[in-house]
Amino acid sequence: MRGILPVMTSLMFPRVYLAGPDVFRPDAVNHFQTLADACEEFGMEALAPFDAALASATPRQIFEENMRMLRRADGMIANLAPFRGAEPDAGTVFEVGAAHALGIPVVAYGMGAGSYSDRVRALYGAILDEKGILRDSAGHLIEDWGFPMNLMLACAVPIEDGPAGALRKLRKLLQTEN
Repeated sequence: MRGILPVMTSLMFPRVYLAGPDVFRPDAVNHFQTLADACEEFGMEALAPFDAALASATPRQIFEENMRMLRRADGMIANLAPFRGAEPDAGTVFEVGAAHALGIPVVAYGMGAGSYSDRVRALYGAILDEKGILRDSAGHLIEDWGFPMNLMLACAVPIEDGPAGALRKLRKLLQTEN
């Protein structure tokens, strides 16, 4: 079992950036260790943007370190589970977009069953307008493509059930690139 902080290894393993709101969990250290162990089982090295490791750092330093780590990654798995609402964590979405723009393969997980529109309906209510378009109580259109999340994410990244499935899919993606 390796630690969650970057480790020098004698072999070159694909490096996987672990994106998600998991840094906010009360058991974050143990959770990241579990993810790092899973990466190792798949022959990959975890890059964990673990903010607590930078406890004395400024927000700007944390951002810059996470971006440096992301640029070193060969791939990313991203926990896009709804976080404090119907949408994934904003920081994680930023990291997914940055990885996509950098050409780093990303595989998402954590959405669970149901569609984005189902979650919005359950949380905020919804009505069909006179044209049959689903809207929230403020009248805003509710995206209803049947995807588990916003179409910009759903069309950009493959989606798996959990971290192990995401790592398995990412390993296949990385193998086909080489």
